[in-house]
Amino acid sequence: MLRDVHRQRLDKIEEMREDILKAGDEAQELRKLPNWIVEKLVDEGFFRFALPTELGGDNASSMETIEILEHMAAIDASVAWNVMLGSEINAMAAGGMDPELAKEIYLDNPRVVMCGGGGPGSTVPRAERQPDGSVKVWGQTTFISGCHNADFCFMGAPLMKGDEPETDENGMPIFKLWFLPRDQWEIVRTWDVAGLRGSGSDDVHADGAIVPEKWTGVDLWSVPAHYPNPVYRMPTALRLAYNKAAIALGVAKGSLETFADIAQNKIPMLSSSSTAGRPIAQYRMGVAEARYRSCRAWLMQTMEAVEDELTDNDQLPGAKTTQDARLACVHAANECMEVVDSLHNTAGTTGMRMYSPLERKLRDAHGSASHRWVSHPLYQDLGAILLGNEPGPEFAGGAGTPIGPPPPKN
Repeated sequence: MLRDVHRQRLDKIEEMREDILKAGDEAQELRKLPNWIVEKLVDEGFFRFALPTELGGDNASSMETIEILEHMAAIDASVAWNVMLGSEINAMAAGGMDPELAKEIYLDNPRVVMCGGGGPGSTVPRAERQPDGSVKVWGQTTFISGCHNADFCFMGAPLMKGDEPETDENGMPIFKLWFLPRDQWEIVRTWDVAGLRGSGSDDVHADGAIVPEKWTGVDLWSVPAHYPNPVYRMPTALRLAYNKAAIALGVAKGSLETFADIAQNKIPMLSSSSTAGRPIAQYRMGVAEARYRSCRAWLMQTMEAVEDELTDNDQLPGAKTTQDARLACVHAANECMEVVDSLHNTAGTTGMRMYSPLERKLRDAHGSASHRWVSHPLYQDLGAILLGNEPGPEFAGGAGTPIGPPPPKN
């Protein structure tokens, strides 16, 4: 049974279909979302739905999040990718943030959107403590999707003292994602790609950006979480993976719908019937539908298992459930890419034309499946574990480690 708030959000996406389509077209030229669609998405709460109700959100589960992103990505992946990143970072930061500070950030500014993460850029990152308790940050970070929409950016940098890194109580260098307000960083336009072209995943550059003392403890993922929703105790890698898999599912879903429309209306050269009457089209449609549905079902099954494991307790997920979910995410992204490849090929030259929705979906499917958290090299890491090798930290889960007092029941 769908929660009413979740059903309403899915219905709202359908109401916005024409706007999403229009914005997706404009984003191909701008290489980011047009401002007008960002404002509409903010107005409708699409960057807030994964937040807890206490902070003005829908308190979405992982499975509800997948459905929302999938439904939007079936219309346009670049629009959905921006929603995915903004809602994801908003919610990840909220989970372990001091509740009073969270109220200031999320309730005093209900239109807040965050971005962050990314990879190393051309400027070596570093952070330094300041006498007044603030921290200054230098660096340039790549692949910051949605940075054009954001009020805050998380930028990774080691905490340095002169030429030496500061260390924690275990002697390990301190590296964290610093919470930078918008007036402390600039966007460097580097995003010029094929897949997910409208995602606005440009670089972010900071040159002595100031993190006020009250925000120096904010991180992208911290436990114990202050809310009972299991998603706030899922490790960062898993949180980032299932959101990316959701976009891939949406692109495949949209491609199946688009191909069916093309096949029913296209008369191939030297043929007297539509593509829908050709055995090869029928065969590939059947296989594509089965592949899409099966990888979607397995992803939902593994995410349900993670949530069940984390409900009404204070645990982090175990290794087995974490690994199953990660494998399902990788499988979904890569199977969906192959689904779109097959349908695009079957559509013939119609699918190749730049005005064809299948052409963009082909690029977006490959863009989604290339993301670090769902890309095909992860099959090797997970296959090694299946063959008895020890999992690295990314796949070890929390092994059921208690993290604090049990969360309150709803």
